[in-house]
Amino acid sequence: MFIAAMKAQLLQTEANSKRIKIRIAYQAVEWRIKIKKIEGIWYHKPQKLWSVPNTKENLKQLKLIFGNQHEVVASDSKKIQPKFEMTPEIAAKVQAMHSKLILSGKSASTVKAYRSHTLRFFKHFEKQDIAQLTKDEIEQYMYMLKNRYKISDAYQNVVINAIKFYMEQVMGLPREKYNLTRPKKSSTLPDVLSESDCYELINALDNIKHKSILHLIYSAGLRRGEITNLRITDIRSDEMMIFIKGAKGKKDRTTVLSESTLSVLREYVRRDKPSYWLFEGQDGSKYSASSIAKLFRKASKKAKVAEWATPHTLRHSFATHLLQANVNLRFIQSCLGHSSPETTQIYTHVANINNNVVRSPLDRYMDKMVKKEK
Repeated sequence: MFIAAMKAQLLQTEANSKRIKIRIAYQAVEWRIKIKKIEGIWYHKPQKLWSVPNTKENLKQLKLIFGNQHEVVASDSKKIQPKFEMTPEIAAKVQAMHSKLILSGKSASTVKAYRSHTLRFFKHFEKQDIAQLTKDEIEQYMYMLKNRYKISDAYQNVVINAIKFYMEQVMGLPREKYNLTRPKKSSTLPDVLSESDCYELINALDNIKHKSILHLIYSAGLRRGEITNLRITDIRSDEMMIFIKGAKGKKDRTTVLSESTLSVLREYVRRDKPSYWLFEGQDGSKYSASSIAKLFRKASKKAKVAEWATPHTLRHSFATHLLQANVNLRFIQSCLGHSSPETTQIYTHVANINNNVVRSPLDRYMDKMVKKEK
């Protein structure tokens, strides 16, 4: 039974929006069971809401499920930053930035992000001399982004890095002048799945290519981008290892090759016969990271586990499960490709707090009570 005052919320969306967002109380178990039957349903953990494809049929179905216990509320989603045409002056600044980024050996994703952020920065201060901007003026700009567009802490840090790169590396201004305020570093723990949930998820799909991808992510702790960049020759079955070339930070590394994963991969290669990239798209090019996200979502739904999980959750689970098996932290760091052991140590906080290691005082007391009764 639902509390009378409890209402589902349908967040207002534009007519051309692809998804309808739904927010329901945690206690609304019956509603949750019903909406989970809608095709294309997905749970967005950070926003703590659900969404379904924006169709007339789905909207009608939602209204039938909630009846008169729903309300339409204004969407609290962040505003999208506007696009604009570059002036010749801004284009020259962006090109100077681009050249310096390439010469500095930055990755393609970093080049793209820095160009985008400085482009908006130049547009905002279009009528001012960038070299004469004060720290306060730049931080007012950052405040505007946080307040108006609800940018995340991670986004804010990248914007600051882009601005500082231009000021210091392109314009040659001193670092001290632009020592900008950064958000406090969060100490959130990674989400992980149980070993049984991981097993169910990676074996949920019948498509052998998709199954191979999921097996590799979990069994070797790989990132999506590392999966898409794998070549056939990177699977070193003689040495039972996987070679990862040019991973994050432009670093090569090796990681473990699972025997069971190797068996799945051999079946996949016999059937699909990839020519160069281990996983190819329809035109023979590299498989896309977005396709991996889609197949993961399909597997998660079919396995009925981890509605909140992402492909990266399997990587977190890989590290945590190795720690729980008492594998040396240095080995795990090497497999994950972390530069610093401090980055890997975060998994110790996840692995250590469980009933196998730390027994709750309440459980210990209850054990004593049971013994007395006997």
